[in-house]
Amino acid sequence: MKTSTKDKIKGSFHEVKGTIKEEVGKLTSDCNLKAEGKVEKHAGKIEQRIGQAKEGVAKLKDQLADVKKTG
Repeated sequence: MKTSTKDKIKGSFHEVKGTIKEEVGKLTSDCNLKAEGKVEKHAGKIEQRIGQAKEGVAKLKDQLADVKKTG
C-alpha cells in the first residue's frame, strides 16, 4: 500500500476518533476530553492532506519522467 494511501486512512481514522471524543466530552462536560478530541480531529485532517500532497507529488514526478522520455 502506498504511503499516501496509508496517510489518508490513518487520517480518516484519527478524524473519526477525534469527533467521537469531542462529542463524548460535550455530553459528559469533560473539557479535557472535548479538547483532546478537537486536536485529534484536526490532526487527522492534516494527515489526510499530507496523503493528498504525497499523491500530487508522485503524479508530478511521473509526469516529469514522461516529459524527459519524450523530450
